[in-house]
Amino acid sequence: MLAMIPDVISRESLRELVRGTIFAQHIHHFEEIDSTNSAAMLAAQSGAAEGSVFLAERQTEGRGRGGNIWHSEGEAIYVSVILRPKGPANDVLMLSLATGLAAAAAVEEICGIAPDLRWPNDIMLREKKLGGILCELNADADKVKHAVVGIGLNVNQAEFPEGIREVATSLQIETGKSWPRVELAAALLRQSDAEYQRIQSAPDEALRSCISRFEERSSYARGKRVRVGEGDGFEGVTEGLDARGFLRVKTASGSRLVMSGGVRPA
Repeated sequence: MLAMIPDVISRESLRELVRGTIFAQHIHHFEEIDSTNSAAMLAAQSGAAEGSVFLAERQTEGRGRGGNIWHSEGEAIYVSVILRPKGPANDVLMLSLATGLAAAAAVEEICGIAPDLRWPNDIMLREKKLGGILCELNADADKVKHAVVGIGLNVNQAEFPEGIREVATSLQIETGKSWPRVELAAALLRQSDAEYQRIQSAPDEALRSCISRFEERSSYARGKRVRVGEGDGFEGVTEGLDARGFLRVKTASGSRLVMSGGVRPA
């Protein structure tokens, strides 16, 4: 009988589980929406409170980094949050790194398995994509007006469409069991709150910590042969992150810094 109970994320249950964080007061839950990031950006532009959470059971126009489509048919976590960081717009990479760390910690806390992180925004298990992060900003020359951080995490999907099943996975596929999405979503928000409070209180120290912990969590950060989809594309071996959090890659012609391009195994 327990297996027949729908795994629905209750707004009230989630609020109780994230009590004491900035995400407890303004939780918006949708059965279906075009994109949680789009809804959060619109709300932020209208003055929605920092910490507002936009959570959906399904997305009809889910988006990933670089304008890619994100498969959003359900049995997963699709959540976006509004933040108003104090730092300049060029510090946004730290939000992506910190969110990846939060997601990995949440999965480890609830499921007991440690995901791999692929710079700058992919959450991986056994070389397949478990989740992704999309950070969007509204900023001027001096400061960030607001940021929206979206996270998609595959939880209880038993299979994926033919076009992506070779590259995507879920926690259920990897562990052979279903997981309570509300507990995982709550852990994700709690971990994200902890990371964000560090960023707000001591940004320089937080960046150094993010870089160090990301390199420890990521098999891609050092010694991995990769292909980078930046410019005309290039291949090389990763050499860790620089002081700002950008990925360094050693190529045949010398060391290069990856600013925005996607990174894949070569």
